[in-house]
Amino acid sequence: MTSVTAHDYAWTRSSRLFRYALEAGYTLTLVRGVAPREVLQVMTAEPQGTCTGTDALIERQDELLDPTDYWDESFVAGAFAVPGEGGDWTLVLHLGDGGTGMRSRFLETLSAGGRAVVHSSNGGKPMHFFHWYEDGELRTTFEWPTVRGGSTPDALNPVMRDVGFALSDDESETTERVDTKAAVLALTERLTGVRVTEELLQEAEYQLGHVPEEPAEEWTGIVIDIEAAAPIVDCGPSSSTP
Repeated sequence: MTSVTAHDYAWTRSSRLFRYALEAGYTLTLVRGVAPREVLQVMTAEPQGTCTGTDALIERQDELLDPTDYWDESFVAGAFAVPGEGGDWTLVLHLGDGGTGMRSRFLETLSAGGRAVVHSSNGGKPMHFFHWYEDGELRTTFEWPTVRGGSTPDALNPVMRDVGFALSDDESETTERVDTKAAVLALTERLTGVRVTEELLQEAEYQLGHVPEEPAEEWTGIVIDIEAAAPIVDCGPSSSTP
């Protein structure tokens, strides 16, 4: 495991790419031991060729999605292989459109017998999320580092403190304010061995896939019991004037 901390990701504060990701939304996923093409297949993505760099990835997203269809939750994902701890990993990046990104059922499948780590932002709201999956199970997840969920919500606490997170509301726990997004990137590297840099993302050759939106749940209708909803009120015997 590397000794990286949030300070190693200070570049995100001045990065044009990262500023766009936070404003428009993004999801960055790392999956161990599954090739990019196989990852896209698990995501039921329709192959869309390749492109080089994040600018081209954003252009393809704009080309393939209808900008007037605000309800369309499909998205374009770009994937490429990168070395990391324990072998090759696949990095999957989705930029823009609110960062809809990876779905939980994909991550459960992709992490079976391995590991998947995800962090994301929905774009300007702001809502930022982190998920760690191991052997098909969501182990630790959080929006705020002090409020964690998953099957083992506290398993990463020592590492989280080490990279720079404050895990209590006591401000004396840390001597300086830490960029939580930089800390999330550092935590991701601790779990994957993959150092994410602006150059890595901008120069990569992405295999592209258009991931369709989730099918709508079948509408079964609603049955209303009118008698139960509107009980009769007894106002007593009526009287009339002759």
